[in-house]
Amino acid sequence: MPRFSANLGFLFSDRPEIERIAAAASYGFKAVEMHWPYQVPAHDMRQALTAHDLTMLGLNMPVGDAAGDFGLGAVPGREREFEQALDLALSYGRAIRASAIHCLAGIVSPNDQADAEHTFVANLQLAADKTGQAGMTVLIEPMNHRDRPGYFLQTVEQASAIIEHAGRRNIKLMFDCYHVQITQGDLITRLRAHLDLIGHVQIAAVPSRGEPDEGEVNYREIFRTLDSLGYEGWVGAEYRPRGRTEDGLGWLTNL
Repeated sequence: MPRFSANLGFLFSDRPEIERIAAAASYGFKAVEMHWPYQVPAHDMRQALTAHDLTMLGLNMPVGDAAGDFGLGAVPGREREFEQALDLALSYGRAIRASAIHCLAGIVSPNDQADAEHTFVANLQLAADKTGQAGMTVLIEPMNHRDRPGYFLQTVEQASAIIEHAGRRNIKLMFDCYHVQITQGDLITRLRAHLDLIGHVQIAAVPSRGEPDEGEVNYREIFRTLDSLGYEGWVGAEYRPRGRTEDGLGWLTNL
């Protein structure tokens, strides 16, 4: 059975962010991930993680300051802002001993797709070189256009090609089963085909994005597949609880 991490951007969200650390530990999680924890002083975050013996897997880079921004990685003309966001994420991530930084590609118009790919590859190379010095990984994640219209990175195959073009060993694919199922489906085939590039897996029900115990994805079979493939990473519970997080954790014991 895979190891599960709690995404504290969604789970235990009725508590202040620093208190979510203790909550995750109390319900048996050994690792956590967060979206944008920057408002919590890094020293306080590290102390909480250490006190509860939790591993911090990853965090998102800041999304940008302009209206409509959702990442800057593939947005032409904003390379300086990207590097500033990267440096902030890297500084914070190192302080809390995170293992990965998620580089969000951003929203790109249809007319800018070719320039966007060139920009994304160059920015990823920069990010990989900087994070590599700290022993960290860069993650990129395809997102579905129903939830995130106009997002540049759409498919697993597109992400795979970009990783290949960037040519850095510490750039990995974040395989979010929720997004991939909505956009492409055929989850098990894609897990098998791209296992070597996968740095992290995330789960949520489809289409509700609730607990992974409902909907159209058979997560028991997904977990069996990951085991059979020898996947050694974590599986992130990145879902929006139907009610209180603790009331919906039965899926962990009913696998």
